Amino acid sequence: MILVTGATGLVGSYLVLHLAEKGLAVSAIYRDEASIEKTKDVFVMYDKLDLFSNIIWIYGDVTDIPSLELAFENIDYVYHCAAKISFDPRDEEQLRKINIEGTANIVNFCLAKNVKKLCYVSSIAALGDLPVHQQITDEETDWNPEKPHSDYAISKYGAEMELWRGQQEGLEVVIVNPGVILGAVPKTWNRNEGSFKIISTVVKGLKYYTSGTTGFVGVRDVVNIMTQLMEGPHKGERYILVAGNLSYHALTALIADKLHVARPQRLATNWMTELAWRWDWVATNVFFQKRKLTKAIAKSLHTNDVYSNSKIITELDYRFEPIESVVEGIAENY
Repeated sequence: MILVTGATGLVGSYLVLHLAEKGLAVSAIYRDEASIEKTKDVFVMYDKLDLFSNIIWIYGDVTDIPSLELAFENIDYVYHCAAKISFDPRDEEQLRKINIEGTANIVNFCLAKNVKKLCYVSSIAALGDLPVHQQITDEETDWNPEKPHSDYAISKYGAEMELWRGQQEGLEVVIVNPGVILGAVPKTWNRNEGSFKIISTVVKGLKYYTSGTTGFVGVRDVVNIMTQLMEGPHKGERYILVAGNLSYHALTALIADKLHVARPQRLATNWMTELAWRWDWVATNVFFQKRKLTKAIAKSLHTNDVYSNSKIITELDYRFEPIESVVEGIAENY
């Protein structure tokens, strides 16, 4: 039996669909019944509703140890996708509790229940910091605690440390570090959250672009690779999952073209985003608005981060879906 945490999120919902298509027995953790409908809508979107009844839903919370007892009964393999994603400094405590403490709980249950293997969905945010002589980040790039990191990055790095602790105690583990994950979501989902917010912002008429670069990957590639790693002999390793490194300018232009809206035309310079995140801070603290642009995000929009995917390509002989094709699929379902 397979257990999936975070099964109502983007990766988790696609993962349980993928596992159901393979005819595997799957249990999935949920925190509220309404969120189950989100995953159900993904099955509907791909005309696979007949498979949805094969998923066994169990109430649980990764930060609530008693609730996990039932979820871990007769479980052989675990995919840990549950996480909080936020770059708002006010969410630091929640990020640490859910991403680090929650992952520690999952690792401890895997050890106690003799789970055969655990796959953890981390992030490129948890990868190391490039030294001056290196241009491309890979799995061996060292984390430098002296350099500034977002609370989200620290929480994902801390979660990975829990995985390595579990490995030292005898648990087989594998970690994937996806780039920004892109994928189609049902119309019933909040399209102003997560990576899909990039799509929605362009559709609404984004006027400015930035010069930064980062790694992107399609959600279907992420779940395909996760299952291959779990079914194969791979253990004690982490893998960067990036289909391509694109500038934000190139990505937003691609999204605009596929959705037949105007491309962003103006470059947002460093001083403009510096001013913007400061104003956002004022709006948040004075007018109690939700944080939209933090200092960490503003900095990342101008950083040229390039990630290597050679390790996963070599080990699995894997071919990623091009980002252009991923965006085209999103546009078709928009």
